[in-house]
Amino acid sequence: MNSKSNPSARVLGVIAARGGSKGLRRKNVLPLGGKPLVAWSVAAADDSKMLTDCVVSTDSEEIAAAAKAAGGNVPFKRPDELASDSASIIDVVLHALNEMGDDYDIVVLLQAASPYRTGADIDDCVTHLQTTGAPSCITVCKSCKSPYWMLLRKDDGELNPLFPDETGQIVSRRQELAQTYQPNGAVYAAKVDWLRKQGNFYGTGMQSVLMPVERSVDIDTELDFSVAQAQYEM
Repeated sequence: MNSKSNPSARVLGVIAARGGSKGLRRKNVLPLGGKPLVAWSVAAADDSKMLTDCVVSTDSEEIAAAAKAAGGNVPFKRPDELASDSASIIDVVLHALNEMGDDYDIVVLLQAASPYRTGADIDDCVTHLQTTGAPSCITVCKSCKSPYWMLLRKDDGELNPLFPDETGQIVSRRQELAQTYQPNGAVYAAKVDWLRKQGNFYGTGMQSVLMPVERSVDIDTELDFSVAQAQYEM
């Protein structure tokens, strides 16, 4: 993965790929379209024109080997305390920044579970962050199911609308529902100084870039992986 120059800002990409996935064992090295899952993120980062550098953060030798074989840069091993189920992804990003030297203006988190994100998606997110002056920008997709139709269920089985209308009932007409969006997990970009203070990619003034639902697959389970495989074969 070659280092690229960007005269407007120094941008570090961090591909996060830990080895202890509980939902799908060895997730980040499972073959998708003939290459391990982590290699998809390496390829997207390599296609990006906005990333100055990109590193793979992992605790796993197997993932590190797969990433290196795909051309990825794995200059350090993620500490075990940052590879547990309870570890914060922000701490993982900040660890990568500290390891690489704190001279980056923007950091971009690329989770290895999002194989269909492209280099253009990364660049769109970073560019939108810069042009709007926002502290952070993430990729989103349209919600497949409206939260306005969600229900709360009591222990005895009684249901109540999560977002009732003025009469206390669930909104029944689709035309009355506002379009909602959800984070798709593909790209998270933030100004480094702001992220260090905020401790989160989410905050006041954050912006978004829309990605299509079909490229927003986020692999956590065997079913997710099967969907991703089906999409690849289409």
